[in-house]
Amino acid sequence: MHLYQLKDLAVAQTGATRFFDQPPGQFDVALLDWLVDSGKSVIVIEHHQAVTAHADWIIDLGPSAGQVGGRVVFEGTPADLVTQRSTLTGHHLAGYMSTG
Repeated sequence: MHLYQLKDLAVAQTGATRFFDQPPGQFDVALLDWLVDSGKSVIVIEHHQAVTAHADWIIDLGPSAGQVGGRVVFEGTPADLVTQRSTLTGHHLAGYMSTG
């Protein structure tokens, strides 16, 4: 689905929650802002650090992938995740945010 199609869909379904499961390519965080500013709730399953850093709230699953994953290992803001660095995501996000 292209960006303009997502925007058209969001306008057509006022008040809905939007889910994005690892969107392809460079995901535009401006689209997230637009959806939130339009009154939508947005849930994104994503590993891209720019999207993660832009989030209002993070639920980090782990501690790893596959059979050793699937537990909530952190829940909070990106700033809290970076400060705590208690997870692999927190460690990588701290590195990203210190260079960005």
